Amino acid sequence: MGEKRVIISFRATGEGHISSIVFRRGILDKNNNLHVMKIGNNIDKAEIVHKTLYNKERFLIKLAEMHTSNKYSAHIMQELPNEFEYAVLKSMVNKALSDPMIRQERRTALEEVIWLADSFYDLQFKHDSDITERVIFPISDSESRGIEDARFVRFVDDDKSERIIATYTAYNGHTILPKLISTEDFYSFRVMPLHGAGAKNKNLALFPRKIKGKYAMLSRIDGVNNYLMYSDRVTQWNDPVMLQEPRYPWEFTQIGNCGSPLWTEEGWLVITHGVGAMRRYCIGASLFDLDDPSKEIGRLKEPLLSPLEDEREGYVPNVVYSCGSIIHNNSLILPYAVSDYSSTYAVVDMVELMDALKKSK
Repeated sequence: MGEKRVIISFRATGEGHISSIVFRRGILDKNNNLHVMKIGNNIDKAEIVHKTLYNKERFLIKLAEMHTSNKYSAHIMQELPNEFEYAVLKSMVNKALSDPMIRQERRTALEEVIWLADSFYDLQFKHDSDITERVIFPISDSESRGIEDARFVRFVDDDKSERIIATYTAYNGHTILPKLISTEDFYSFRVMPLHGAGAKNKNLALFPRKIKGKYAMLSRIDGVNNYLMYSDRVTQWNDPVMLQEPRYPWEFTQIGNCGSPLWTEEGWLVITHGVGAMRRYCIGASLFDLDDPSKEIGRLKEPLLSPLEDEREGYVPNVVYSCGSIIHNNSLILPYAVSDYSSTYAVVDMVELMDALKKSK
């Protein structure tokens, strides 16, 4: 009684500090102790299947959002039908790239066309592998320098069907691309880029259910403030509305989310991160109305969690950061990373937290 089996995702960094996604199984006991279970001995590299058919109109819209020069990509795109095949596009682009006299600006634009096409793919892991052996490595050129800050959430649709969805940041060393990955069984994964004026920058986090028939998403499109968006499609995000801006000294540089909102009877609990002086990252909390998350009920004036003295040194110093949490036994279970060198978790009493949030208004 009072135990919960959990799957935890981690950002794993390898040579060159390039990030991948790995998983661990654990059990939260009745006293909120987390017991991480034994890991497998091998690594299962997934079979990769690229998307074969693309919608030309949506493809062009995404190229425009990426600021890919139409001057250099238009010739190839004009020759393609409204629904075109991956192999046809790649063949046309490779032919153009083989021209020894090609200008660098045209080469860059055409490489970005393939970069986008390669961003759609499916992953299939072997069914005899342990979940701790399944590693989601960077696959496409858009993620060649890493897969960062995956925010996983159990999404329950209006028809009660469930799937696990995560947003993450693909990074190629120069440009970031917000992407979405979904699975129902942790064996098969579908990966897609996100589209729209709100699908920019980092820090996108999906609500665990629809609100008034629409998907809802938090974002930080300007790199500073928290935004809220609604959509009929989980991959299309427009019309972001500012939800929060920095208010307190510990978050004056920027404010963002630390994962998907958590449903409570009192409202949507959003764990936030704030960046203050000397790039010090702290973790805070806010509470929003269930029916209208644009309405803030409360917001902690002081950090919920700050770097301790022995947590300040690491690859990225003076940082505590999280990409997701859950509620268990009326406690907030908050896993967090310590200055990019280790991970741990905190336990917060929900009664005390809710009381502090409601009084903060």
